[in-house]
Amino acid sequence: MTLTVQKTWTIERKSLLLEFLFEKLSDWSKSKVKSALSHQLIRVNGSPVSQFNFELRPGMKVELLRGSNQAMRPNPYVSIHYEDQWLLVINKQPGILSMQSDHHSFCVKTLLDDYLKRSRQTCTAHVVHRLDRETSGLMVFAKSTKVQQMFTNHWHELVTDRRYLALVSGMMTEEKGTVSSWLKDDKFYFTYSSPTDNGGKYAVTHFRTLQKSERYSLVELQLETGRKNQIRVHLQDIGHPVVGDYKYGVEGDDPIGRLGLHAFRLNFTHPITGKPMNFETGYPTTFLEVLSTDV
Repeated sequence: MTLTVQKTWTIERKSLLLEFLFEKLSDWSKSKVKSALSHQLIRVNGSPVSQFNFELRPGMKVELLRGSNQAMRPNPYVSIHYEDQWLLVINKQPGILSMQSDHHSFCVKTLLDDYLKRSRQTCTAHVVHRLDRETSGLMVFAKSTKVQQMFTNHWHELVTDRRYLALVSGMMTEEKGTVSSWLKDDKFYFTYSSPTDNGGKYAVTHFRTLQKSERYSLVELQLETGRKNQIRVHLQDIGHPVVGDYKYGVEGDDPIGRLGLHAFRLNFTHPITGKPMNFETGYPTTFLEVLSTDV
């Protein structure tokens, strides 16, 4: 992706980023301004920022970028949010694997490898972390094994915030809380949860209820650990499984035709430059529509 600076401002007084952009881009619609933020086209002091309530202070430099990505073939599965010489941050849609499996070669990695080849870059995409096939949201891919290993070896030091949004069955009664247990797979790859050590891996998930109706709730989740199927199993543990989850959910409870899980925030320290990298997507509209219509 080629990014060029379209406009630059130097901050003279304290303000919130979104309010500042509304003022400076008064000829734009509010949705267009928000789209520029969510697509990482706003930089503050050289780093991409997507938080609407990011606090600007005097002396900071804000840049509006123009993005061009002609080499990426149009497809319904992957969009590039950020790219530099070392890594890619993408937004994955449900229905595609993160990387190849024994029986499936179509995946995010193959789409990115095709893009890198078409844009004449002498590298391939290396998976840093995965999302389930039916989970959507933000992922980071490295352009070399060196950068991939830096993420792998220092994941907990580099990743500063990683959050998910889940549409779950039932009305949540708790506004926030924490779920912890040991998770272990059986021989059929079904993950079991135990309050005591069952020989598996200890997992901790923090949750916060954002919205709720009589039949469904919208929940924000922050992972303290990153275990396989952690969110899906922990939400099942508290009696509010993710909608559309054929494995750990309620049979037939599928109001959006997909798994109701989306990785909406990914913040990390750039392994090469050391700069803070903050990425966020909007909430999937289908999640919100279910709550607005369930009255």
